[in-house]
Amino acid sequence: MPQLSIRHESWPIAGSFTIARGAKTVADVVVVTLTEHSHTGRGECVPYARYGETVPAVIAEIEAARSVIEAGLDRQGIASRISLKAARNALDCAMWDLEAKRTDNSVWQLAGMTRPVPRETAFTISLGPPEVMAGQAALQDRNLLKLKLGRDDDAVRLQAIRAAVPAKRLIVDANEGWNSTNIEAMLAACAAAGVELVEQPLPAADDAVLAKIAHPVTICADESVHGLESLAGLAGKYDAINIKLDKTGGLTAALDLVRAGEANGFQLMVGCMLATSLSMAPAFLVAQRAQYVDLDGPLLLHNDRSPGIRYDGAMMFEPPPELWG
Repeated sequence: MPQLSIRHESWPIAGSFTIARGAKTVADVVVVTLTEHSHTGRGECVPYARYGETVPAVIAEIEAARSVIEAGLDRQGIASRISLKAARNALDCAMWDLEAKRTDNSVWQLAGMTRPVPRETAFTISLGPPEVMAGQAALQDRNLLKLKLGRDDDAVRLQAIRAAVPAKRLIVDANEGWNSTNIEAMLAACAAAGVELVEQPLPAADDAVLAKIAHPVTICADESVHGLESLAGLAGKYDAINIKLDKTGGLTAALDLVRAGEANGFQLMVGCMLATSLSMAPAFLVAQRAQYVDLDGPLLLHNDRSPGIRYDGAMMFEPPPELWG
């Protein structure tokens, strides 16, 4: 039976990271390790205050389930024992990793997938003054940029950024920062700037208006979608869903959401919280089915795990098995 350990880690961000809800300089993660004989499996999660999660609460919930975990709790039993989705994610991914190590397989083989191929990831430009964001965008040698917006003057930001990078692909994340009064003007500004996709333009509780207005660009649910339970309420409001393992509760649930999202006609995006390559590794399997990949978390940190995922410009590659999977 596996032995459980839980650890909180803080990873400095390169500079600062700013979105509509605030700024941060450190990425706080919780790492779960399961050890059985000579085999070790790991999983990482990011407790997110937006969803009522904290590092101490995640650690406490996993610790409270220690006896059943060490007695052999399987992935299917996690949901009945763990309520916080981030906690489920770390434990679920550690279980996948341990099974891979124990059986001398890769997780993609265990999941019935083909070997993953490199994927292009977006690179995030933090929210800031228009001229600052435009300057940061111009410095990037990556083709797909994700712009953090969510302010009343975002049209000015979009104009400045598009002028600075006329040929780059752009997606936008408003982080619930727009409202029913300005949503149509903001979407029109996005369309004028050639933006391909807008994530979560309105607060999740106020997104009903999206079913009543035109979609000149693809609108993607983020805070409005978590797992299968939230999918039915998105019809007519969203064109795509952003799958994050910290929201679904792990890779197992994320793969279920991939299948259900495709069956319901949604485009797929895979995203991440600010975290290390250990968080990105299982999400990379979801990226194989996604039209948009946003797994740049390690690129925004001052340093990453070693070994970590290899990034070559905008391309990210299969995680080394020493890291995960």
